[in-house]
Amino acid sequence: MQDNKRLTNSGSRTEKPAVPLKGKEATYSGIGGSRGITIGECYAFIKEESKHEIRELNEKNINEEIERFFAALNRSEHELKKIEQLTIRKLGKSYSNLFQAQIMMLRDPILLDTICNRIRSERKGAHLVIAEEFDHYFQNFKNSDNRIFQDRADDFHDIKNRIIRNLNIRKLHSWIPEGVIVASDSLSPADIILLSRSNVKGFVTDSGGKTSHISLICKSLKIPIVVGLGNISEKVSTGTPMIIDGNTGTVIIHPEEKTVERYHKIKEEAQKNEENTSLTAELPATTKCGVRITFYANIDFKEEVSTIKTAGAEGVGLFRSENLFTEGTNVPSESEQFTCYKEMAEAIAPMPLDIRLFDIGGDKLIYSPVKEPNPNLGWRGIRILIDLPKILDAQVRAVIRANRLGNVNILIPMIMSLEEIRYVRASVEKHYSELALETDEQVEKPRIGAMIEIPAAVELIDEITRSANFISIGTNDLTQYTLAVDRNNVIVQDLFEKFHPAVIRQLHRIITTANKNHCKVMICGDMGSDPLALPFLLGCGLRKFSVVVSDIPNLKSLVSRYSLAETEELARECLSLNTPVAIKSCLEAFHAGFDIS
Repeated sequence: MQDNKRLTNSGSRTEKPAVPLKGKEATYSGIGGSRGITIGECYAFIKEESKHEIRELNEKNINEEIERFFAALNRSEHELKKIEQLTIRKLGKSYSNLFQAQIMMLRDPILLDTICNRIRSERKGAHLVIAEEFDHYFQNFKNSDNRIFQDRADDFHDIKNRIIRNLNIRKLHSWIPEGVIVASDSLSPADIILLSRSNVKGFVTDSGGKTSHISLICKSLKIPIVVGLGNISEKVSTGTPMIIDGNTGTVIIHPEEKTVERYHKIKEEAQKNEENTSLTAELPATTKCGVRITFYANIDFKEEVSTIKTAGAEGVGLFRSENLFTEGTNVPSESEQFTCYKEMAEAIAPMPLDIRLFDIGGDKLIYSPVKEPNPNLGWRGIRILIDLPKILDAQVRAVIRANRLGNVNILIPMIMSLEEIRYVRASVEKHYSELALETDEQVEKPRIGAMIEIPAAVELIDEITRSANFISIGTNDLTQYTLAVDRNNVIVQDLFEKFHPAVIRQLHRIITTANKNHCKVMICGDMGSDPLALPFLLGCGLRKFSVVVSDIPNLKSLVSRYSLAETEELARECLSLNTPVAIKSCLEAFHAGFDIS
């Protein structure tokens, strides 16, 4: 090796060496990405540092470096195609489009030209340029104001690491012992699919979120996962005994015998409860006094519609259409959207499909020069769609065309004024008239709903519920904006309190005003899935909930235990209290009175 060469590291994956198994019981809190409880031994799956030769490039070896890059792309594509086929075998076509999207990125001419041009002009090694380009995408997603895009950021690391590993023609490490709990700093969708072949009991990761691809895939595979644990990968080694609870986001390492026994009992009770609720899941939800309550599903992908009926959902109350952005780099065409919406609408007809217009931030539009100091209060949601009418026009036309059965509705994100509702309604009217002239096929105009997630919308709730066909309460953003607390900021995260008196009084005001104006109202934020909040919301007059599919059977079971008179009394009591602690204590006492674990 010449003097001007040096070595740098990059990674594939390997096993962290085992250490003595004895240790003191310790509990860690993360995010439950996929429900379930499992008890077993850890397999520490960590990055293996591999060495890359860095040398000064010249006219003679630049072409050789670019050829290495393209060879790595070809090997990466071959791997992804094999993983895509494995995904189809394990999950059907669900999620296989994720790997197809990664393959498309490997072929992206703009990205490839950028990397090749930088190798030539900067005389940098391919692995350095690849890392810098993909880290740029990663940071864009990680800094997004949209939780879904934040959760997807790790996908870019997977593509980057795959290409860099293949520069050195290193084999993909995917064999592990049977029946272990895998712990890692981060895992990719491909890791989950490949490792699941070894009958993995569960996964725990330092990073990730509830809507990250790894969480969604684990839900489909029915494998518990706890994500967002910070540094759990540094706390464990292969062989460490552990318990993971995907229901609560809890991980316990070196559990004492009494803790293991307690979790065995919790697991058995949960299995019995699941068996009981699954028997009644598809039956209508009715309170003890005979009032019908409707549960819809929140979904991220088209493939999820096949699961909603068996869970007891009566339609889709929130389809997050921004997931149609291919890895966030391309605005989906009208044709692509139409095909997706049409297939979904037909699959669940006559049940409703509420499509939320793209709820994205300006940082997701790759061609946008905008860099905002505070994107949470900036260019996002309906504001972008009004400023970039071509995106709105394509989506509105796709929704109208897909509404052949009359069950597709539009939901507008981030509403703060009546003008925004009127703007979207005018767009619907315009494109409906144009499409009527273009085709003889009869379609209905979609109904228009407004997301209530900004305090300004609460102040205008009387006018909004007279203007919109329906409203949906986004409690996550409403809480964030009401309390001026960024829910993604770990410094102030403990101040994010959904049972704050200001929040629950707003909810009561929204629900009662909508009912007075005969405007359909539902809730689609996390609060709607909280068993503790359920009787309060019923007592406020809420009759429609849109929640995570897996939560519906349990919520239906709980509804049957309450009478509205009891929940109305509970709501009155909570609304009279002035601290979150007092409100939660009141709700917990009510909950305990029904012997609900």
